[in-house]
Amino acid sequence: MKITVKDIQGICLMAISGRIDSSNSVDLESALYKAINENSRIIMDLADAEYISSSGLRVLLAGKKMLKERDGEMILISLQPVVRDVFEIAGLGRLFLIRKSWEDALPAMKFRP
Repeated sequence: MKITVKDIQGICLMAISGRIDSSNSVDLESALYKAINENSRIIMDLADAEYISSSGLRVLLAGKKMLKERDGEMILISLQPVVRDVFEIAGLGRLFLIRKSWEDALPAMKFRP
C-alpha cells in the first residue's frame, strides 16, 4: 500500500494505492490520524486501491468518527468496483459519502470559514 497526502484548496487529499489489509492498516491509521489532526476536511481517493479488508474498514470508520467529533468530514472518491462491493456487503455504503471524482466531491464538502 502507498499513501500520498496533498493539501488542495484547504482540503486534505489522501490517495491510497495497492491493498489495504491487516498487514498495513496501522500505516493507514497513522497517516489518517495525522491528516485529521492537521485538517478536518478529507477526501480519500481510492482509485488505485485494489482491495480493502475489515481492518481497513475499521480504520476508515474510526477516522470518520474522529472527524465527526471535530465537525469535519471525509468523502471517499473513485472506488474500484471490488472496493465498492466490500463497502456495500459490509453495509457501510450509506455511512460514507462516496463520489465518483474530486470534482463531484467538492460540492458535497462542507465549507467553513
